[in-house]
Amino acid sequence: MAGGSKLSPFGHAIAGTGGAMFALTCTYPLDIIKTRMQVRSRTATNASDPNVYLSTTDAVQKILKTEGLPGLYAGLLSGLLGTASQNFAYFYWYTFIRTGYVNRQPAGVAISTIMELLIGAGAGALAQIFTIPVAVVTTRQQTMPLGERQDLMSTAKEIVDDEGWTGLWKGLKPSLVLVINPAITYGMYSRIQEVVLKAFKRKDMTPGLVFLVGALAKILATVVTYPYIMAKVRLQWKPSKKDAETHKPYTGAIDVLQRVFEKEGVKGWYTGMQAQISKAVISQALLFMVKDQLEKYTIVLFALLAKQKLQKVK
Repeated sequence: MAGGSKLSPFGHAIAGTGGAMFALTCTYPLDIIKTRMQVRSRTATNASDPNVYLSTTDAVQKILKTEGLPGLYAGLLSGLLGTASQNFAYFYWYTFIRTGYVNRQPAGVAISTIMELLIGAGAGALAQIFTIPVAVVTTRQQTMPLGERQDLMSTAKEIVDDEGWTGLWKGLKPSLVLVINPAITYGMYSRIQEVVLKAFKRKDMTPGLVFLVGALAKILATVVTYPYIMAKVRLQWKPSKKDAETHKPYTGAIDVLQRVFEKEGVKGWYTGMQAQISKAVISQALLFMVKDQLEKYTIVLFALLAKQKLQKVK
């Protein structure tokens, strides 16, 4: 999305994936916290209960006390794998579809906001279908008690053994609905970027402007879609052995929203949103910042590889 980029869709995918993995590594503790807060009811009043987090700070303190520093990074490997595959697929399909659409339009015709959203939604849906199994595994690793937590492959095997292969695609329907989140984010980013460039009379975005524009775009998308994000996570979550007997499985996203509303009201739909927004804003801003820089280095790398290949041919 950086102006003037001459990268191929493959180059954009590499740059976007590298940025996303860096951003996740930096913000992973927030990812753990928001996921656990999303699946655990806030009706509990015992503030000393290690499984009930009253705030982001409270969550950090309790996780460090019960699990140590590794607890803040549970499932990091699967998280990185999922982020890499999902972002590679998203950036690739977004750039591929957008480039194809632009090439079919008359020169100088700008893409409408609606078309930007549709392109983003299409790319997001394709990415979700192929990568959601890793997201399910990551959610399980992040939320299972320390004594029941397993590695990536063992967790995936357990899901297949207990729930069949379809268990790896839990939460697919809300995930497909949630493609509106990156669609809004990237669509808004493109539009806000145009306004900013015109306002400051610039041809390129500075890292500071990229950070601010990316953060604003992500905040708007997160606030609008958060209840469904929470519902998707609860569908992918599996209660601990201790809680399994009293927990009634959810039948779908609407069922999650209804049951949470009955117990906690509208406030329950937004449990953990502070950590979610903090993580989303920081990671999205870092993603855009690092991706723009990686695009420049990727162009240089591709040029060097092309030159080396040409020399071998000679």
